Amino acid sequence: MNFAKTSFAAAIAAATFAAPALAQDGEFRLPEQCTAAAAGGEMDHASMGHGGAHADHGAGMDSGMMEMMGMGGMDVEAMPEHVQENMRRMMVTMPAMHDGMMNEDADVAFACGMIAHHQGAIDMAEVLLAHGEDEQMRALAQEIINAQEAEIEQMTTWLVENAN
Repeated sequence: MNFAKTSFAAAIAAATFAAPALAQDGEFRLPEQCTAAAAGGEMDHASMGHGGAHADHGAGMDSGMMEMMGMGGMDVEAMPEHVQENMRRMMVTMPAMHDGMMNEDADVAFACGMIAHHQGAIDMAEVLLAHGEDEQMRALAQEIINAQEAEIEQMTTWLVENAN
C-alpha cells in the first residue's frame, strides 16, 4: 500500500476512533463502514423494545432494554451512582454492538461488533476511575482503557482499508 493511502486510512481511523472515545456523553457511533454495510441486514431496535440507533439513552433507562437484561421493574434511580452510569453507558453500546454484528461479512461483523464491545469496556473502566478507590483496580482500569483504545484503532483502520 502506498504512503498516501496509508496516511489517509490512518487519518480516517483516528477521526473515527477519537469521537466515540472522547465524547461518550454524546451518542456512540460505529464507523460508517459498519452502518453502511449492515443496512441490508439490520434489525430495528425499536421493534425489539430497546430503542433505535438514535434513541436518547442519556436521559434515562430504556424500559425495553432493562427488561431484556432481566432488570425490568428495578428502580435504577435508587441504585448507586456508579451503577446508574454503567447502565446509562451500556444502553448506548449494546445496541451498537448488535448493529455491528449484523453485517453479512463475518470479518466486518466481528470488527464492528468488537468496536462497540471494546467501547463498553472503556466505559466501565472510566466509571471505575471516576468512582473507585482501590489503586490496583484503578491501575487495571487504565490498562484496559489503553489496550481497548489501541484495538479499536486497529479494527477501525482495518475497516477503512478492507470493508466494502
